[in-house]
Parts: sequence; C-alpha cells; structure tokens
Amino acid sequence: MKSPICDMLGIEFPLFAFSHCRDVVAAVSRAGGFGVLGATAHSPETVEQELKWIDEHVDGKPYGVDVLIPENISTAGEKDVTWKSLEARIPQQHRDYTKSLLNKYGIELQTTNVADNQPQPFDARRAMEVLEVSFSHPIRLIANALGVPPTEMIAMGKKHDVPVAALVGAKEHAVRQVAAGVDILVAQGTEAGGHCGEVSTMVVVPEVIKAVKGIRDVPVLAAGGIMTGRQMAAAMAMGAAGVWTGSVWLATVESETTEIFREKMIAASSRDAIRSRGRTGKPARQLRSVWTDAWDRAPESPGALPMPLQSIISRDAFNSIDRAAAAGNAQARDLVSYFVGQGVGLVDSVKSAGAVVQEFKEEFIEAVEHMNSLVAE
Repeated sequence: MKSPICDMLGIEFPLFAFSHCRDVVAAVSRAGGFGVLGATAHSPETVEQELKWIDEHVDGKPYGVDVLIPENISTAGEKDVTWKSLEARIPQQHRDYTKSLLNKYGIELQTTNVADNQPQPFDARRAMEVLEVSFSHPIRLIANALGVPPTEMIAMGKKHDVPVAALVGAKEHAVRQVAAGVDILVAQGTEAGGHCGEVSTMVVVPEVIKAVKGIRDVPVLAAGGIMTGRQMAAAMAMGAAGVWTGSVWLATVESETTEIFREKMIAASSRDAIRSRGRTGKPARQLRSVWTDAWDRAPESPGALPMPLQSIISRDAFNSIDRAAAAGNAQARDLVSYFVGQGVGLVDSVKSAGAVVQEFKEEFIEAVEHMNSLVAE
C-alpha cells in the first residue's frame, strides 16, 4: 500500500497494533503492520530488556513505544510522589471493601511490597526515563494517551527524528494536540478498550480530520472497536490514514492475557465491554465483571478513588484474582477482567497475531474491491 504514513514509518500496511506484549509487537511488525509496545508499567531497566528482545525478533521491521502521561491526575503539581506515599492516602473503607469483596469469592488479597522510592503509577518523570532508554533502540514512533504530551516528549521526538503520536477522543482535543506539535493523531472512539471518551468512532474520526485540516497536515489514525479489515477499509474511506487497534490482539496466542480471559472474550458480546472507573479511577472500557459491578452499581460501594489511587487498589486485587482463577478457584473467574473494547463481540477464536494481520489484509482488499465494483456499476 502506498500512503503517506506508510512512507513516514517505513511500513507495508497501516495497521497499528498496540500491545503490552512484546511477542505481539514483533509478530505484527514482521507481518507488515506496525507493533507498538505499551510501556506504561515498565521501568527503564525492564523496557531495555523488552526492546532488546523485540530488536532480536522483529527482523529489522519498524515498531514503536507508547507511554501514558495524564494531563489530569489527582497528584498533579506534587513532587516526588511515591507508590508508598499514595498507599497511605487510601481510606480504610476502600481497603476493607476490596478485601471483603475478594473474600466473598474465596480469594485472599495478597499485597506486593514496593521499594520506598518507587514512583507513583503514571509518573511523568519515569515515563520520560523510559523514553530515553527507548531511543537507544531503533524505534520509529512514540505515543502518549490521556492528554497533550509534555513539551519535553515532543522535543525528544524531534531531536531523534521520531514522530510523536497522541490519542484524542474529541475534535477540541485534536486541535490542542496539533497546536502542541504532535505529528500523528489517533482519533479514538468510545468503542475502544481502556481509557476512552463518549463519541463513537464513526463520528469522531471524520470530525477530527475536518477540525485539523486547515491547521496542519497531520495524519489521523482511526481507533475504537476496529477488529477486521473491512472496518479498516471503512475507516480509511472516511479519510483515516490507517487504524490503531488493541483489543483484537488480546485474543491471540502471543498475548499477555490469561487463557481464562481469552475464553471470556470469546463468550462475550459487545454489550459486555463497559466503561468503569473501578480499575483506574478514570472511565475505562473493560470486560464487565463482579469487580466492575461492585464498584459501579452496588449500593454499599464507597465509590472509585481518583487516578492513581484506584490503580493502586486494583493492582494487588487483580493479581490475586488471576492467581486464584489459575489455581482452580471457579468463583474467581467471575472477577477476571481486563481492558477490552466493544469489538470483543466479534472475537470467536484464538489465533496467531500473524494470522490476524493476514486476515486484515485480505478483508481490506475484498472491501476495496467491493467498493470499486459499486462505483463501476
């Protein structure tokens, strides 16, 4: 395929695959797409290990790195905030509620010890350190979500001649991102997994394209619920330069998700992917579970804490849930969840990442040929 973004990044097919799993990133890039490693949970040391592995398994193909630096977070403006200092801010009521919920399903809450100086979740300084390490590898893109990237991040991209991408959920967000100097926009509809807005993909993509057209020539990728090559063709018919995908890779053999979660994905419908504050404190689309219902709907719920406090509560809880489910606790399966978009209703089997890329290509071509035949008629 010949398109400006393919030329910009040196790729064959503008299918972007966001994943926390290095195996998915490498497999997609090898197959002609563009893998993007979600590095939010990494330290400089661990991201070095991951990127070294990708370099050795990507066959020289390009890939990128994604971080999460929120503009709006409850600790904004505070300095030297650590994980432990935040733990001390969690009300006892929320601790008791979490422990009681897990005990009800036969799960023992196991806590993880952290170093005294471990930064808070979504720490901007840690993210910049991760990016510094990333630039010692042949990355071809850096991306940020939940707001305009820090000026230092944009400057870092320009210094290394690496495009900076940013996710947006509304046209006003897109205008701010372009003014800040980002190189690529990802217009993400509410159908997407993880943190997302309220506007549908079908609406937000052309709205963003129209809003930035007169400002600067910035490629716009479509995101949110895109699971097939036909959907990709539809997005590009609206003017998108390509598509940014995430949920479709969770049901691959290479994915970091558990076998239990993949089974739940296959059984789920699109209605089972709901927006909840119960995992991070911000609205994030995930598979509905006992956990989301307990935080969002139960009358006894103390309510989710703001980001990043809710993330601290949920980390140990979900580690305990996954361990219990893997050990055979049938009740624990009801709490197993993960971030996933409404496209989950299209998942009917577990496949390899390479096979998914090939399916995207074939369906994309079929869709384009179909449209061409209609025009010819």
